Amino acid sequence: MKVSALLLDLDGTLYVGDSPLPGAVEAVRALAERGIPMLFLTNTTRRSRRSLARWLEARGFSVREEALFTVSMAAARWLERERVRRVALYVPEGAVEDFAALTRDEETPEAIVVGDLGDRWSFALLNRAFHQVMAGARLVALQKNRYWVTEHGLTLDAGPFVVALEYATGTQAAVVGKPSPAFFQMATAGLGVPAEEVAVVGDDVDADIAGARAAGHRAILVRTGKFREDRLRASASQPDVILGSIAELPDLIG
Repeated sequence: MKVSALLLDLDGTLYVGDSPLPGAVEAVRALAERGIPMLFLTNTTRRSRRSLARWLEARGFSVREEALFTVSMAAARWLERERVRRVALYVPEGAVEDFAALTRDEETPEAIVVGDLGDRWSFALLNRAFHQVMAGARLVALQKNRYWVTEHGLTLDAGPFVVALEYATGTQAAVVGKPSPAFFQMATAGLGVPAEEVAVVGDDVDADIAGARAAGHRAILVRTGKFREDRLRASASQPDVILGSIAELPDLIG
Protein backbone atom coordinates (compact mmCIF):
# COMPACT_ATOMS: atom_id res chain seq x y z
CA MET A 1 0.00 0.00 0.00
CA LYS A 2 1.49 3.34 -1.08
CA VAL A 3 1.08 5.68 1.86
CA SER A 4 2.79 9.07 2.06
CA ALA A 5 1.07 10.28 5.24
CA LEU A 6 -1.04 8.87 8.07
CA LEU A 7 -4.04 10.25 9.91
CA LEU A 8 -4.37 8.35 13.17
CA ASP A 9 -7.49 8.26 15.31
CA LEU A 10 -6.88 8.40 19.06
CA ASP A 11 -9.62 7.04 21.33
CA GLY A 12 -10.13 3.34 20.65
CA THR A 13 -7.18 3.21 18.26
CA LEU A 14 -4.23 4.27 20.42
CA TYR A 15 -5.87 3.89 23.82
CA VAL A 16 -9.07 2.92 25.63
CA GLY A 17 -10.01 4.88 28.73
CA ASP A 18 -6.76 5.92 30.40
CA SER A 19 -4.59 3.09 29.09
CA PRO A 20 -2.64 2.73 25.82
CA LEU A 21 -3.56 -0.33 23.80
CA PRO A 22 -0.87 -3.04 23.68
CA GLY A 23 1.85 -2.12 21.18
CA ALA A 24 0.37 1.31 20.38
CA VAL A 25 3.21 3.40 21.85
CA GLU A 26 5.80 1.26 20.09
CA ALA A 27 3.90 1.43 16.76
CA VAL A 28 3.74 5.22 16.81
CA ARG A 29 7.44 5.40 17.69
CA ALA A 30 8.39 3.00 14.88
CA LEU A 31 6.42 4.96 12.29
CA ALA A 32 7.91 8.26 13.47
CA GLU A 33 11.42 6.83 13.19
CA ARG A 34 10.74 6.06 9.53
CA GLY A 35 9.89 9.70 8.91
CA ILE A 36 6.30 9.06 7.87
CA PRO A 37 4.26 12.27 8.32
CA MET A 38 1.56 11.63 10.92
CA LEU A 39 -1.33 13.69 12.18
CA PHE A 40 -3.51 12.64 15.09
CA LEU A 41 -7.19 13.35 14.52
CA THR A 42 -9.92 13.07 17.11
CA ASN A 43 -13.63 13.70 17.58
CA THR A 44 -13.17 13.77 21.33
CA THR A 45 -14.32 16.95 23.02
CA ARG A 46 -13.17 16.17 26.52
CA ARG A 47 -9.78 17.92 26.25
CA SER A 48 -8.23 20.84 24.40
CA ARG A 49 -5.36 20.20 22.04
CA ARG A 50 -2.85 21.46 24.60
CA SER A 51 -4.11 19.27 27.43
CA LEU A 52 -4.51 16.29 25.12
CA ALA A 53 -0.85 16.56 24.08
CA ARG A 54 0.22 16.51 27.73
CA TRP A 55 -2.11 13.58 28.48
CA LEU A 56 -0.66 11.53 25.59
CA GLU A 57 2.91 12.35 26.62
CA ALA A 58 2.20 11.12 30.15
CA ARG A 59 1.21 7.75 28.67
CA GLY A 60 4.33 7.33 26.60
CA PHE A 61 3.24 8.74 23.24
CA SER A 62 5.68 11.16 21.69
CA VAL A 63 3.17 13.42 19.96
CA ARG A 64 3.81 17.10 19.28
CA GLU A 65 0.91 19.43 20.00
CA GLU A 66 1.17 20.72 16.43
CA ALA A 67 0.47 17.20 15.12
CA LEU A 68 -2.90 17.04 16.92
CA PHE A 69 -6.04 18.16 15.14
CA THR A 70 -9.11 18.18 17.36
CA VAL A 71 -12.73 18.63 16.42
CA SER A 72 -12.87 21.69 18.69
CA MET A 73 -10.13 23.33 16.62
CA ALA A 74 -11.97 22.44 13.42
CA ALA A 75 -15.19 23.93 14.79
CA ALA A 76 -13.50 27.18 15.79
CA ARG A 77 -12.06 27.53 12.28
CA TRP A 78 -15.39 26.66 10.69
CA LEU A 79 -17.25 29.23 12.80
CA GLU A 80 -14.68 31.90 11.94
CA ARG A 81 -15.09 31.11 8.25
CA GLU A 82 -18.87 31.39 8.66
CA ARG A 83 -18.40 34.78 10.39
CA VAL A 84 -20.01 33.53 13.59
CA ARG A 85 -18.70 35.31 16.68
CA ARG A 86 -21.18 34.72 19.51
CA VAL A 87 -21.63 31.12 20.63
CA ALA A 88 -23.14 29.07 23.42
CA LEU A 89 -20.86 26.15 24.20
CA TYR A 90 -22.23 22.74 25.19
CA VAL A 91 -18.80 21.13 25.46
CA PRO A 92 -16.70 19.86 28.38
CA GLU A 93 -14.71 22.53 30.19
CA GLY A 94 -11.50 20.93 28.98
CA ALA A 95 -12.30 21.86 25.37
CA VAL A 96 -13.36 25.46 26.00
CA GLU A 97 -9.89 26.95 25.46
CA ASP A 98 -9.96 25.89 21.79
CA PHE A 99 -12.80 28.42 21.33
CA ALA A 100 -10.92 31.31 22.95
CA ALA A 101 -11.21 33.49 19.84
CA LEU A 102 -15.02 33.42 20.05
CA THR A 103 -17.36 35.26 22.40
CA ARG A 104 -19.47 33.13 24.74
CA ASP A 105 -23.08 34.34 24.78
CA GLU A 106 -25.91 32.45 26.48
CA GLU A 107 -28.57 35.09 25.76
CA THR A 108 -28.37 35.76 22.03
CA PRO A 109 -25.87 33.31 20.51
CA GLU A 110 -25.48 33.13 16.76
CA ALA A 111 -24.72 29.42 17.11
CA ILE A 112 -24.74 26.70 19.72
CA VAL A 113 -21.88 24.21 19.67
CA VAL A 114 -22.71 20.72 20.91
CA GLY A 115 -20.09 18.22 22.04
CA ASP A 116 -19.95 15.34 24.49
CA LEU A 117 -21.13 16.55 27.90
CA GLY A 118 -21.67 13.05 29.26
CA ASP A 119 -23.26 13.14 32.72
CA ARG A 120 -23.60 16.93 32.59
CA TRP A 121 -26.55 16.66 30.20
CA SER A 122 -29.89 17.36 31.88
CA PHE A 123 -33.40 18.23 30.75
CA ALA A 124 -32.81 21.86 31.70
CA LEU A 125 -29.60 22.09 29.69
CA LEU A 126 -31.06 20.38 26.63
CA ASN A 127 -34.15 22.58 26.88
CA ARG A 128 -32.00 25.72 27.01
CA ALA A 129 -30.18 24.63 23.84
CA PHE A 130 -33.57 23.91 22.24
CA HIS A 131 -34.80 27.45 22.98
CA GLN A 132 -31.60 29.02 21.64
CA VAL A 133 -31.97 27.20 18.33
CA MET A 134 -35.66 28.06 18.15
CA ALA A 135 -34.67 31.71 18.64
CA GLY A 136 -32.44 31.56 15.57
CA ALA A 137 -29.09 30.18 16.69
CA ARG A 138 -27.39 27.76 14.28
CA LEU A 139 -27.00 24.20 15.50
CA VAL A 140 -23.37 23.10 15.19
CA ALA A 141 -22.39 19.56 16.19
CA LEU A 142 -18.77 18.76 16.87
CA GLN A 143 -19.68 15.18 15.95
CA LYS A 144 -22.65 12.79 15.86
CA ASN A 145 -21.01 9.62 17.14
CA ARG A 146 -23.53 7.18 18.61
CA TYR A 147 -21.28 5.96 21.39
CA TRP A 148 -17.69 5.64 22.52
CA VAL A 149 -15.89 3.00 24.52
CA THR A 150 -14.48 3.25 28.03
CA GLU A 151 -12.77 0.69 30.23
CA HIS A 152 -16.29 -0.10 31.47
CA GLY A 153 -17.81 -0.63 28.01
CA LEU A 154 -19.88 1.47 25.61
CA THR A 155 -21.41 4.77 26.66
CA LEU A 156 -23.52 7.37 24.86
CA ASP A 157 -21.66 10.01 22.85
CA ALA A 158 -22.85 13.38 21.56
CA GLY A 159 -24.87 12.03 18.62
CA PRO A 160 -28.05 11.08 20.49
CA PHE A 161 -28.28 14.58 22.02
CA VAL A 162 -27.63 16.27 18.68
CA VAL A 163 -30.37 14.17 17.07
CA ALA A 164 -32.75 15.09 19.90
CA LEU A 165 -32.18 18.78 19.17
CA GLU A 166 -32.56 18.22 15.42
CA TYR A 167 -35.87 16.44 15.95
CA ALA A 168 -37.24 19.00 18.39
CA THR A 169 -36.24 22.06 16.35
CA GLY A 170 -36.72 20.68 12.84
CA THR A 171 -33.15 21.83 12.14
CA GLN A 172 -30.32 19.88 10.56
CA ALA A 173 -27.07 20.28 12.48
CA ALA A 174 -23.88 21.32 10.72
CA VAL A 175 -21.49 18.49 11.62
CA VAL A 176 -17.90 19.69 11.78
CA GLY A 177 -15.99 16.57 12.89
CA LYS A 178 -15.49 13.16 11.37
CA PRO A 179 -16.88 11.91 8.99
CA SER A 180 -17.20 15.38 7.42
CA PRO A 181 -14.82 15.65 4.43
CA ALA A 182 -14.15 19.24 5.46
CA PHE A 183 -12.63 18.01 8.73
CA PHE A 184 -10.07 15.90 6.87
CA GLN A 185 -9.39 18.67 4.35
CA MET A 186 -8.66 21.17 7.13
CA ALA A 187 -6.39 18.67 8.86
CA THR A 188 -4.35 17.82 5.75
CA ALA A 189 -4.22 21.30 4.20
CA GLY A 190 -0.50 21.73 4.91
CA LEU A 191 0.73 18.23 4.13
CA GLY A 192 1.19 18.66 0.39
CA VAL A 193 0.30 15.00 -0.19
CA PRO A 194 -2.28 13.73 -2.71
CA ALA A 195 -5.48 12.64 -0.97
CA GLU A 196 -5.20 9.09 -2.32
CA GLU A 197 -1.78 8.67 -0.68
CA VAL A 198 -3.11 9.55 2.79
CA ALA A 199 -4.33 6.66 4.96
CA VAL A 200 -6.78 7.09 7.81
CA VAL A 201 -6.45 4.57 10.66
CA GLY A 202 -9.33 4.18 13.10
CA ASP A 203 -11.74 1.95 14.96
CA ASP A 204 -15.01 3.59 13.87
CA VAL A 205 -16.57 2.45 10.59
CA ASP A 206 -18.96 5.40 10.51
CA ALA A 207 -16.58 8.22 11.45
CA ASP A 208 -13.12 7.03 10.38
CA ILE A 209 -13.74 4.73 7.41
CA ALA A 210 -16.72 6.56 5.89
CA GLY A 211 -14.92 9.86 6.48
CA ALA A 212 -11.75 8.61 4.82
CA ARG A 213 -13.70 7.42 1.78
CA ALA A 214 -15.59 10.71 1.47
CA ALA A 215 -12.30 12.65 1.60
CA GLY A 216 -10.62 10.43 -1.01
CA HIS A 217 -8.19 8.79 1.45
CA ARG A 218 -7.21 5.17 2.01
CA ALA A 219 -8.95 3.52 4.97
CA ILE A 220 -7.48 1.14 7.58
CA LEU A 221 -9.79 -0.28 10.23
CA VAL A 222 -8.54 -1.68 13.53
CA ARG A 223 -10.45 -4.26 15.56
CA THR A 224 -10.12 -2.36 18.83
CA GLY A 225 -12.14 0.30 20.65
CA LYS A 226 -15.67 0.59 19.31
CA PHE A 227 -15.12 -1.83 16.42
CA ARG A 228 -18.15 -4.07 15.91
CA GLU A 229 -18.54 -6.78 13.27
CA ASP A 230 -22.23 -5.94 12.74
CA ARG A 231 -21.43 -2.27 12.03
CA LEU A 232 -18.77 -3.32 9.53
CA ARG A 233 -21.16 -5.67 7.72
CA ALA A 234 -23.89 -3.02 7.59
CA SER A 235 -21.67 -0.20 6.37
CA ALA A 236 -21.56 0.93 2.77
CA SER A 237 -18.01 2.19 3.42
CA GLN A 238 -15.53 -0.66 3.56
CA PRO A 239 -11.86 -0.34 4.56
CA ASP A 240 -8.91 -1.14 2.32
CA VAL A 241 -7.35 -3.15 5.15
CA ILE A 242 -8.48 -4.52 8.51
CA LEU A 243 -5.86 -4.93 11.26
CA GLY A 244 -6.11 -6.60 14.64
CA SER A 245 -4.74 -3.42 16.21
CA ILE A 246 -2.48 -0.48 15.47
CA ALA A 247 0.45 -2.63 16.65
CA GLU A 248 0.31 -4.27 13.18
CA LEU A 249 0.48 -0.97 11.28
CA PRO A 250 4.29 -0.65 10.98
CA ASP A 251 4.48 -4.01 9.21
CA LEU A 252 1.74 -2.98 6.77
CA ILE A 253 3.27 0.40 5.96
CA GLY A 254 6.82 -0.89 5.95
